[in-house]
Amino acid sequence: MTEVTRRRLLDGLDWLRGSVPTGYREFLAPSYAFWSGALPETDFLARLYDLDELPSHDPRYTTAYQDIVQHRVMNDDWPEEWIFDDPRFGLADSDDRLLRLLAEMLHPAVRTDPAEVARLIGFLNGVLVHDGYELVQVDDISSAPVFASQRIGGGVRGTMKNLIFAAIGPKPEIVLIDAVNNDLRITGNVQNCLMYDRPLPARGLTWAALADWWAEREGMAGAPVREVSSSLYRRLDQSLGVNDAERRVLRTYAERYLRLGPDIPALIPQVYLHYDPHTRSHHPPDAAPLLRQRMDFLMLLPHRVRVVIECDGVQHYVDDEVLPNGRRYANSRRYAEMAAEDRELRLAGYEVYRFGGVDLVEGLATTRRLEDFFDRLAHRHAA
Repeated sequence: MTEVTRRRLLDGLDWLRGSVPTGYREFLAPSYAFWSGALPETDFLARLYDLDELPSHDPRYTTAYQDIVQHRVMNDDWPEEWIFDDPRFGLADSDDRLLRLLAEMLHPAVRTDPAEVARLIGFLNGVLVHDGYELVQVDDISSAPVFASQRIGGGVRGTMKNLIFAAIGPKPEIVLIDAVNNDLRITGNVQNCLMYDRPLPARGLTWAALADWWAEREGMAGAPVREVSSSLYRRLDQSLGVNDAERRVLRTYAERYLRLGPDIPALIPQVYLHYDPHTRSHHPPDAAPLLRQRMDFLMLLPHRVRVVIECDGVQHYVDDEVLPNGRRYANSRRYAEMAAEDRELRLAGYEVYRFGGVDLVEGLATTRRLEDFFDRLAHRHAA
């Protein structure tokens, strides 16, 4: 983020503060800065930093919290914009920290006036766009929006409504019970799939959140966490049928939960992307309107990032007919269709990663290859 953008932000926030009605402006100072909204500065900053762990710059004190109280509450001898230049908070040299603070300025606990939030988000995005950032709604609290930052063009636009996954057996029968709101109901073969019916949290869908949903769904509230996780894992594994390659991916990722804890993103198998209510046999040969209906695996990360993982068997690039010598002809049409579907997903904002069958043969090398991939993926999307 350039110095020009940072200066525009500070100048604009100063102007916005001046436009606050006089009585409210008097209420804001001292210890209530415009950037801290309805909260004292110490309370606002405590949402982002441990003020008792940050050092004091005043020899009389030991913590940043004591500094702020002395210089913003007791004496009011720091300017309101002091936070943006204080090196302890890293706002002058870290895009991520500055963006987190800007998003927090819009939080419902900080600002309760929808008109003020709308005015502020309009100003902030109007400035941030020049450096390729934007603040987008990722959640809500009591119908009030919660924002986070993202790169413009990054992530998948829109809100997750229907996460249908882990399908087994005949396809579920789905109807629209409210076409205006895109509300679905599974009316047939309901036992053959799972449907996550909670709003997507701002932090994405973690294994902990998925397990909590599973415990409620299965009447396991209060059961040991390990028992709930094992039950959920068995159900997800069941959806993979006889596909050993996909099972290897799921098993390798499950071991990450044991090492890193349940707050890492959930790896969700067999997720419906498109949905044709008919089976392929209902359509003439090669005339099904939707080429790819399910994704092998999906991960829902923060900032609307959606990661698709596909495991490609021979059916992705060869004919079904087996020759007398046991081989099959390469099918360039199938490969082209797969590539076209990948392009559509990427243009919609999804990240797509493919593993070939050779990548997923049994053995230690496969496990290491998968572990390295998931490590690098986590590093790529580290908060």
